[in-house]
Amino acid sequence: MDEQALLGLNPNADSDFRQRALAYFEQLKISPDAWQVCAEALAQRTYSDDHIKFFCFQVLEHQVKYKYSELTTVQQQLIRETLISWLQAQMLNPQPEKTFIRNKAAQVFALLFVTEYLTKWPKFFFDILSVVDLNPRGVDLYLRILMAIDSELVDRDVVHTSEEARRNTLIKDTMREQCIPNLVESWYQILQNYQYTNSEVTCQCLEVVGAYVSWIDLSLIANDRFINMLLGHMSIEVLREEACDCLFEIVNKGMDPVDKMKLVESLCQVLQSAGFFSIDQEEDVDFLARFSKLVNGMGQSLIVSWTKLIKNGDIKNAQEALQAIETKVALMLQLLIHEDDDISSNIIGFCYDYLHILKQLTVLSDQQKANVEAIMLAVMKKLTYDEEYNFENEGEDEAMFVEYRKQLKLLLDRLAQVSPELLLASVRRVFSSTLQNWQTTRFMEVEVAIRLLYMLAEALPVSHGAHFSGDVSKASALQDMMRTLVTSGVSSYQHTSVTLEFFETVVRYEKFFTVEPQHIPCVLMAFLDHRGLRHSSAKVRSRTAYLFSRFVKSLNKQMNPFIEDILNRIQDLLELSPPENGYQSLLSSDDQLFIYETAGVLIVNSEYPAERKQALMRNLLTPLMEKFKILLEKLMLAQDEERQASLADCLNHAVGFASRTSKAFSNKQTVKQCGCSEVYLDCLQTFLPALSCPLQKDILRSGVRTFLHRMIICLEEEVLPFIPSASEHMLKDCEAKDLQEFIPLINQITAKFKMQVSPFLQQMFMPLLHAIFEVLLRPAEENDQSAALEKQMLRRSYFAFLQTVTGSGMSEVIANQGAENVERVLVTVIQGAVEYPDPIAQKTCFIILSKLMKWNPSPRGKDGPVGFADFVYKHIVPACFLAPLKQTFDLADAQTVLALSECAVTLKTIHLKRGPECVQYLQQEYLPSLQVAPEIIQEFCQALQQPDAKVFKNYLKVFFQRAKP
Repeated sequence: MDEQALLGLNPNADSDFRQRALAYFEQLKISPDAWQVCAEALAQRTYSDDHIKFFCFQVLEHQVKYKYSELTTVQQQLIRETLISWLQAQMLNPQPEKTFIRNKAAQVFALLFVTEYLTKWPKFFFDILSVVDLNPRGVDLYLRILMAIDSELVDRDVVHTSEEARRNTLIKDTMREQCIPNLVESWYQILQNYQYTNSEVTCQCLEVVGAYVSWIDLSLIANDRFINMLLGHMSIEVLREEACDCLFEIVNKGMDPVDKMKLVESLCQVLQSAGFFSIDQEEDVDFLARFSKLVNGMGQSLIVSWTKLIKNGDIKNAQEALQAIETKVALMLQLLIHEDDDISSNIIGFCYDYLHILKQLTVLSDQQKANVEAIMLAVMKKLTYDEEYNFENEGEDEAMFVEYRKQLKLLLDRLAQVSPELLLASVRRVFSSTLQNWQTTRFMEVEVAIRLLYMLAEALPVSHGAHFSGDVSKASALQDMMRTLVTSGVSSYQHTSVTLEFFETVVRYEKFFTVEPQHIPCVLMAFLDHRGLRHSSAKVRSRTAYLFSRFVKSLNKQMNPFIEDILNRIQDLLELSPPENGYQSLLSSDDQLFIYETAGVLIVNSEYPAERKQALMRNLLTPLMEKFKILLEKLMLAQDEERQASLADCLNHAVGFASRTSKAFSNKQTVKQCGCSEVYLDCLQTFLPALSCPLQKDILRSGVRTFLHRMIICLEEEVLPFIPSASEHMLKDCEAKDLQEFIPLINQITAKFKMQVSPFLQQMFMPLLHAIFEVLLRPAEENDQSAALEKQMLRRSYFAFLQTVTGSGMSEVIANQGAENVERVLVTVIQGAVEYPDPIAQKTCFIILSKLMKWNPSPRGKDGPVGFADFVYKHIVPACFLAPLKQTFDLADAQTVLALSECAVTLKTIHLKRGPECVQYLQQEYLPSLQVAPEIIQEFCQALQQPDAKVFKNYLKVFFQRAKP
């Protein structure tokens, strides 16, 4: 071996050595006999360095996994012998190998097992057991090998081919027949031998039993001697977590519902009599989390049995199953209410399914009603934040609690389905008593009271948020709570979680304010003062900006009396903060977008006359335009790149804010009615000069492009005079990304204005194409993935542009580009359809080809470019066959099937336009040239001539499936 290269295996080696070691590994993988050197090194224990041993196993692993079939019988025998002699050596080693080496060795054993067990090595387990016997080192390796085999055979996370899946099923069947009873016996011996002396090996063995129990005969494990031993382990501190998991796997195994019920019940009896159900005596939360998972498994298993028995009409046993479930509810509630969230979280599944049963029963007993109430109280208690929750710097623990809260929300929703009246009454009770004394109540209790009101909105569903009409008792209860919320003064509570919950709830129940509009002013003030948009916490300010915009939008009819006041109060929040003044604005630019949108909505939806709306909109946008001009001049003079970037950012924000105000308009009509066309045209004239700025092009172009998209909707044809010069600037010094973002703008204009923009399109068609081709033809590194992806996306954008032009009935724009250019475009479309393995682009190309057939060219070229008829037969028809015949054209892929569908449309369109001439060409020239059998040609042409296009689409798929090897 290359000793120098091996030095690079040490994690502390420098990067040159590490690179050399990697290259050496690649070299050994390719070499036909390098594995023998590694096998010898392992068998003879040539190296003491752990990383080299691991490396040797990696080389062997590669050989077994990918090149095993290339080896001779003698070489395969050598690999088997190497592994067995390595295993024998482990029995004598003074020190065990490091864990990572043992795991890698186990993987190699497992790979060899799945390859050889059915053919050359049926005695695999017997050979290994005869070597390891009950030696603790050997047993450790034996158990690791079993776990590696289990993950090769049944791990759901590993994707197997159908061939491998078949092989794995056969291996499991053979193992069940030939060796599973012996393996189970070996596990029993290991557990009995080591349960008091070697907890590590015992736990490993319990893990193996838990893994294998899912696919072996359960009676081998679920019997007195095994279960009694496992229950014994439940009382041994170092074993009980693993024993608990093992019992969980046993309970989880699919089986007959009555047998499952008996198994669970007998297990429960033993656990109960051993004192495991006395949760409050237990202090070890890690064990209780596992135990909770076990109880959850038992509960859910009983529920599955009940469901099956009901379905089968076995009422007697179903009744027994329900009785068994009911007796576990008290334990379930103890675990649900436990202060440790992991323990509580593990039982939620059982709880949820139990409520689902109650939902199906017509009448609930008093005990069941009490259970529902107990679950409800538990959920309310567990929703509460604890003292340790860090609101300012949320980490992993906080994220876990947020996830846990989502689980509890599902329980609450399920409770609402079982007993909506009870849920409403319980929430109302908690809410009212908490808000009565909110000043003296801890934040977490106030937060959860408001949170419960918020959650009722989804738990008690209505259409379109109509919570305050319909069911009178529900509406009045919710109305009472909302009235209390907005009049109690709780919005002033000094904790961010309460403040946020207040605003979230106010917006969630915005319909309340249409019933009691007198509360709108005090809520608006909360939004606008130190409680909301001017809160000391940036997190609250940010969320409030979004919620405020939602509140105003949903209540726009009620906003009229307050518009001027709101606009005056948010004036300072609309400030565009330029980078140089060091002033830190209250809101981020993303948050300001919502404030601008809100201002736009208030103005547009007001009942003011058009002149007043126009004046207000001008007041809103003029400061942006003035700042924009000043900042653009500064940018032109800026030397320092960092300063250039921050100025460009600020310019981009200005354009973004102006764009956002226009979201209040749905179309040109509304802009005209408000008299706002002129101010937006002024904005356009202010912003467009940024396109000719040579600095920070990307960010400036992107902002102006977005503004143009909006203006095409708001100003329609009034934008058209600005488009040619804007396009010209945007096509200068283009990168792939610029073009990709520019093409949708041209597509939008083309699709919207069609013939109106024909002269403009004629003029910019080739400049745009030249820019695209220039980028596509730029050389790139062979393995530069991002450059390849950029080109693929640009190619798609290019074809989407051609699709828009042809689909808008403007194919003559292409036809008028001169014969040479037309041909170039057509050739690129054919290439896109055939040569690039990108089904999305291929689909688009076939759509373009179908649209171009509208030219319906006659041989004289009267209705289309000269020679187009030849092009149809020389290129378009062949493309419809060459593309699907490519190996990369995968008919099992959904996108590819869509491309094939468009290919069928193209062929149908050609037949429609050219008639019998097309059929004749296929029959006599083209299909024979592909060596298609005469009867298949006949069949193909008949399918093509079917009036129903769907018939041909289905036929075409079958045609190519048969044609491909």
